[in-house]
Amino acid sequence: MRRRMLIIVLLCIALCLLILAPIIAFTPLGTTVLTSTGIVTVPTPTPTPLPLASPTPIPTPRPVLTARGTPPPITATASLLLDADTGNVLYQHQGVKPLLMASTTKIMTALIIIQTANLDQPIHVHQDAIDRVVLDDGSSAGLVVGDVLPLRDMLYALMLPSGNDAAYAIADELGGGDRAVFVARMNLFARRLHLFQTHFNSPDGLTADSTTHYTTAYDLALLSRYAMNIPLFAQVVKTETYTAHAPNRDLVWTNTNKLIGTYKGISGIKTGHTFGAGYCLVFSATREQHHLIGVILNSPDEIQRNTDAAALLDWGFQLPMLPSKV
Repeated sequence: MRRRMLIIVLLCIALCLLILAPIIAFTPLGTTVLTSTGIVTVPTPTPTPLPLASPTPIPTPRPVLTARGTPPPITATASLLLDADTGNVLYQHQGVKPLLMASTTKIMTALIIIQTANLDQPIHVHQDAIDRVVLDDGSSAGLVVGDVLPLRDMLYALMLPSGNDAAYAIADELGGGDRAVFVARMNLFARRLHLFQTHFNSPDGLTADSTTHYTTAYDLALLSRYAMNIPLFAQVVKTETYTAHAPNRDLVWTNTNKLIGTYKGISGIKTGHTFGAGYCLVFSATREQHHLIGVILNSPDEIQRNTDAAALLDWGFQLPMLPSKV
């Protein structure tokens, strides 16, 4: 009997050792027990030094066109040259003075067309559009009452020959018979673009009311920078001639911007002239991956306006590329 009890005790001890062996060998608790009893000596780990953090390098400022030297003398009331790649103003004279803008108004008219309308929509020409040319001495796209042209063609009629008849016909149609609705869209879009010194009272700019129809050279440059990023707009304003097919005849329109085809790199965008606004021009050109946009408002004549625009571009393109300030 005593021998049997001894065998049972030994079996229990063996079973306990089988259970405790993995715990002692492979768990932190076992390691702690063995270490505390002195059965096992655990070496003290050697700390691994962390690598020193490299300081974040200061980025090298990106080279940009930098205004240096004396710009050419400009005879207009207001003028401005913008680096369209960065938004930096390279030159300005009375750039924030509110002035009449004449047919440079049609830049906004064209934007409303492109961004809100179906370019395949037919546009009907009514008598009021013809009267705008005949009675108010406006520039004409050669339209007649009864003409029906797709809006895409009328966009060229608006921008190349600067047709006031086209502007009225478009505003009538897209305004649901009420031009004021279309003009309200123009003013809403001006606010959306933060052009806070710009306001319109017509889709064509043929007005002498400088209290309700005005802009600044700076606002026009910002508006044009936005517009030139729209492929269709950029395509239209650099077009030299365009032919549309009206009932029983073809209409050939030539761009009023004489810098098109004569100044290297010119890419648009819009002329303007009224007695009150003088000769106006918004112009754009690209050379060696530099894109410049300029504005001239109230120049004394067309020749001087174009000469000043070319001189401003020449000056801008020869400016040095220097690191921008950070």
